[in-house]
Amino acid sequence: MRAAILTISTSKSSGEGEDESGPALVEFATSVGVESAELDLIPDEQDLIEERLRHFCDEVACDLVLTTGGTGMAPGDVTPEAIRAVIEREAPGIPEAMRLASREHTPNWMLSRGVAGIRGNTLIVSFPGSPRSIAQAGEAIRDALPHALALLAGERTGHS
Repeated sequence: MRAAILTISTSKSSGEGEDESGPALVEFATSVGVESAELDLIPDEQDLIEERLRHFCDEVACDLVLTTGGTGMAPGDVTPEAIRAVIEREAPGIPEAMRLASREHTPNWMLSRGVAGIRGNTLIVSFPGSPRSIAQAGEAIRDALPHALALLAGERTGHS
């Protein structure tokens, strides 16, 4: 199974500092048994985010697309809107679990607007922009992702 990693950061894409979140998501993808196919860094622009998501889902045919960044409440944070524009079905339990996992680490846990959903056979999951938050939120969904990906691939799985 293959994954694409998309860092969404206007500042990092313009050269202000190093992207640490993308590599953290690559590490997370590897930990759930998914090979990283592509790693991209783009500014927080809705049209561009939508284009990259469609590319990874429809052209590259990734099983999983993980995004990082753009899930806050700032006016320029448009990742959730871009994801909702390209998915066919939402998977609300994934971001709910991720937010709950953040609860013990930050009083602002409920401000995350992260989303997850399905386009074709691809699962798209948005993560916060901080590497530390990626680890915390990822831990909450790590065990369920292989099962979700197997279901999307049409594999028969046992339900536990």
